[in-house]
Amino acid sequence: MKNPGGSKKRRIVVLLGSPRRKGHSTRLAKAIAAGAAAKGAEVTSFYLHGLKIAPCSACEGCHRPGAKGCVIRDDMDAIYAAARRADAIVFASPIYWFTVSAQLKLAIDRFYSLIGPRGHAFAGKRIALAFSYGGDDPYDSGCVNAIRTFQDAFRFIGAPIAGLVYGQAGAAGDTAKGRALLREARELGGRLAAG
Repeated sequence: MKNPGGSKKRRIVVLLGSPRRKGHSTRLAKAIAAGAAAKGAEVTSFYLHGLKIAPCSACEGCHRPGAKGCVIRDDMDAIYAAARRADAIVFASPIYWFTVSAQLKLAIDRFYSLIGPRGHAFAGKRIALAFSYGGDDPYDSGCVNAIRTFQDAFRFIGAPIAGLVYGQAGAAGDTAKGRALLREARELGGRLAAG
Protein backbone atom coordinates (compact mmCIF):
# COMPACT_ATOMS: atom_id res chain seq x y z
CA MET A 1 0.00 0.00 0.00
CA LYS A 2 1.49 3.34 -1.07
CA ASN A 3 0.96 6.93 -0.06
CA PRO A 4 0.17 9.44 -2.83
CA GLY A 5 3.85 10.48 -2.72
CA GLY A 6 4.91 6.92 -3.58
CA SER A 7 6.25 5.83 -0.19
CA LYS A 8 4.89 2.82 1.67
CA LYS A 9 1.82 3.60 3.74
CA ARG A 10 2.57 2.67 7.35
CA ARG A 11 0.15 0.57 9.35
CA ILE A 12 -0.18 1.35 13.02
CA VAL A 13 -2.12 -0.62 15.62
CA VAL A 14 -3.18 1.09 18.85
CA LEU A 15 -4.08 -0.98 21.91
CA LEU A 16 -6.17 1.04 24.37
CA GLY A 17 -5.85 -0.46 27.84
CA SER A 18 -7.99 1.95 29.81
CA PRO A 19 -11.50 0.99 30.96
CA ARG A 20 -12.41 4.64 30.32
CA ARG A 21 -13.08 5.56 26.71
CA LYS A 22 -12.22 9.20 27.49
CA GLY A 23 -9.45 8.50 29.99
CA HIS A 24 -6.09 10.25 29.94
CA SER A 25 -4.08 7.41 28.42
CA THR A 26 -6.78 7.02 25.76
CA ARG A 27 -6.49 10.72 24.92
CA LEU A 28 -2.72 10.34 24.57
CA ALA A 29 -3.13 7.30 22.32
CA LYS A 30 -5.73 9.07 20.19
CA ALA A 31 -3.32 11.99 19.77
CA ILE A 32 -0.62 9.55 18.62
CA ALA A 33 -3.13 8.03 16.18
CA ALA A 34 -4.16 11.47 14.90
CA GLY A 35 -0.53 12.46 14.34
CA ALA A 36 0.11 9.23 12.43
CA ALA A 37 -3.06 9.55 10.33
CA ALA A 38 -2.18 13.15 9.46
CA LYS A 39 1.06 11.83 7.94
CA GLY A 40 -0.81 9.24 5.88
CA ALA A 41 -0.63 6.16 8.12
CA GLU A 42 -3.45 3.64 8.33
CA VAL A 43 -4.41 3.39 12.02
CA THR A 44 -6.41 0.56 13.60
CA SER A 45 -7.38 0.92 17.27
CA PHE A 46 -8.65 -1.73 19.68
CA TYR A 47 -10.47 -0.68 22.85
CA LEU A 48 -9.54 -3.72 24.94
CA HIS A 49 -12.03 -3.21 27.79
CA GLY A 50 -14.96 -4.15 25.60
CA LEU A 51 -13.35 -7.22 24.04
CA LYS A 52 -13.45 -10.87 25.08
CA ILE A 53 -9.83 -11.73 25.80
CA ALA A 54 -9.10 -14.79 27.90
CA PRO A 55 -5.88 -15.04 29.88
CA CYS A 56 -3.07 -17.20 28.55
CA SER A 57 -3.68 -20.75 29.80
CA ALA A 58 0.01 -21.77 29.59
CA CYS A 59 -0.98 -24.79 27.53
CA GLU A 60 1.95 -24.32 25.08
CA GLY A 61 -0.40 -25.31 22.24
CA CYS A 62 0.90 -22.33 20.27
CA HIS A 63 4.39 -23.88 20.20
CA ARG A 64 3.56 -27.46 19.27
CA PRO A 65 4.72 -28.68 15.84
CA GLY A 66 2.35 -27.40 13.17
CA ALA A 67 0.70 -24.86 15.51
CA LYS A 68 -0.77 -21.78 13.89
CA GLY A 69 -0.71 -19.45 16.87
CA CYS A 70 -2.81 -19.35 20.00
CA VAL A 71 -5.34 -22.16 20.41
CA ILE A 72 -7.80 -19.87 22.24
CA ARG A 73 -10.44 -18.42 19.89
CA ASP A 74 -11.56 -15.01 21.07
CA ASP A 75 -11.20 -11.33 20.18
CA MET A 76 -7.41 -11.62 20.20
CA ASP A 77 -7.71 -13.18 16.74
CA ALA A 78 -8.45 -9.78 15.17
CA ILE A 79 -5.66 -8.16 17.18
CA TYR A 80 -3.16 -10.83 16.10
CA ALA A 81 -4.04 -10.29 12.44
CA ALA A 82 -3.72 -6.50 12.65
CA ALA A 83 -0.54 -6.62 14.75
CA ARG A 84 1.17 -9.02 12.34
CA ARG A 85 0.53 -6.59 9.45
CA ALA A 86 1.48 -3.49 11.44
CA ASP A 87 4.69 -1.53 11.11
CA ALA A 88 4.23 -0.04 14.58
CA ILE A 89 2.22 -0.86 17.70
CA VAL A 90 1.12 1.63 20.36
CA PHE A 91 0.47 0.36 23.90
CA ALA A 92 -1.62 2.77 25.99
CA SER A 93 -2.63 2.34 29.61
CA PRO A 94 -3.25 4.07 32.88
CA ILE A 95 -0.89 2.90 35.61
CA TYR A 96 -2.83 0.74 38.06
CA TRP A 97 -1.05 -0.62 41.09
CA PHE A 98 2.43 0.09 39.73
CA THR A 99 1.98 -1.36 36.24
CA VAL A 100 -0.34 -1.39 33.21
CA SER A 101 -4.03 -2.22 33.43
CA ALA A 102 -5.30 -5.79 33.52
CA GLN A 103 -6.93 -5.22 30.13
CA LEU A 104 -3.59 -4.48 28.47
CA LYS A 105 -1.71 -7.14 30.43
CA LEU A 106 -4.09 -9.84 29.15
CA ALA A 107 -3.26 -8.91 25.55
CA ILE A 108 0.46 -8.68 26.26
CA ASP A 109 0.52 -12.16 27.82
CA ARG A 110 -1.32 -13.59 24.81
CA PHE A 111 1.36 -12.19 22.46
CA TYR A 112 3.54 -15.01 23.81
CA SER A 113 1.92 -17.15 21.11
CA LEU A 114 3.62 -15.05 18.42
CA ILE A 115 7.04 -16.51 19.21
CA GLY A 116 7.98 -18.78 16.33
CA PRO A 117 11.02 -20.55 14.91
CA ARG A 118 12.30 -17.27 13.46
CA GLY A 119 11.69 -15.21 16.60
CA HIS A 120 8.75 -13.07 17.68
CA ALA A 121 6.34 -11.67 15.10
CA PHE A 122 6.97 -8.19 16.56
CA ALA A 123 10.71 -8.29 15.82
CA GLY A 124 11.62 -5.16 13.87
CA LYS A 125 8.29 -3.42 14.51
CA ARG A 126 8.40 -0.01 16.14
CA ILE A 127 6.80 0.25 19.57
CA ALA A 128 5.33 3.35 21.22
CA LEU A 129 4.04 3.75 24.77
CA ALA A 130 1.43 6.10 26.23
CA PHE A 131 0.92 6.01 29.99
CA SER A 132 -0.94 8.16 32.49
CA TYR A 133 -0.63 7.97 36.26
CA GLY A 134 -1.88 9.58 39.44
CA GLY A 135 0.43 11.35 41.83
CA ASP A 136 3.20 13.73 40.95
CA ASP A 137 6.07 11.41 40.16
CA PRO A 138 6.57 8.72 37.50
CA TYR A 139 8.74 6.80 39.98
CA ASP A 140 6.47 6.51 42.99
CA SER A 141 3.40 6.08 40.75
CA GLY A 142 4.80 2.94 39.15
CA CYS A 143 4.99 4.43 35.66
CA VAL A 144 8.73 3.78 35.55
CA ASN A 145 8.08 0.12 36.40
CA ALA A 146 5.78 -0.19 33.39
CA ILE A 147 8.25 1.57 31.10
CA ARG A 148 11.06 -0.72 32.27
CA THR A 149 8.93 -3.82 31.66
CA PHE A 150 8.34 -2.77 28.06
CA GLN A 151 11.99 -1.81 27.54
CA ASP A 152 13.14 -5.24 28.72
CA ALA A 153 10.46 -7.25 26.87
CA PHE A 154 10.82 -5.50 23.54
CA ARG A 155 14.61 -5.44 23.69
CA PHE A 156 14.42 -9.20 24.21
CA ILE A 157 12.28 -9.74 21.08
CA GLY A 158 14.08 -7.17 18.93
CA ALA A 159 11.39 -4.51 18.62
CA PRO A 160 12.72 -1.01 19.33
CA ILE A 161 10.78 1.46 21.43
CA ALA A 162 10.44 4.38 19.05
CA GLY A 163 9.03 6.76 21.64
CA LEU A 164 6.89 7.24 24.69
CA VAL A 165 4.66 9.83 26.24
CA TYR A 166 3.59 9.73 29.86
CA GLY A 167 2.28 12.13 32.40
CA GLN A 168 0.37 12.80 35.57
CA ALA A 169 -3.37 12.64 35.08
CA GLY A 170 -4.95 13.04 38.48
CA ALA A 171 -6.81 16.25 37.75
CA ALA A 172 -9.24 16.86 34.91
CA GLY A 173 -8.92 19.89 32.72
CA ASP A 174 -7.03 21.13 29.72
CA THR A 175 -3.93 22.50 31.42
CA ALA A 176 -0.91 23.87 29.56
CA LYS A 177 1.02 20.81 30.70
CA GLY A 178 -1.70 18.55 29.29
CA ARG A 179 -1.74 20.40 25.96
CA ALA A 180 2.04 20.06 25.69
CA LEU A 181 1.80 16.32 26.36
CA LEU A 182 -0.89 15.90 23.68
CA ARG A 183 1.30 17.84 21.23
CA GLU A 184 4.21 15.52 22.07
CA ALA A 185 1.90 12.53 21.45
CA ARG A 186 0.85 13.86 18.02
CA GLU A 187 4.51 14.38 17.09
CA LEU A 188 5.28 10.79 18.13
CA GLY A 189 2.48 9.59 15.86
CA GLY A 190 4.00 11.53 13.00
CA ARG A 191 7.37 9.88 13.59
CA LEU A 192 5.77 6.42 13.62
CA ALA A 193 4.10 7.18 10.28
CA ALA A 194 7.40 8.35 8.79
CA GLY A 195 9.00 4.99 9.53
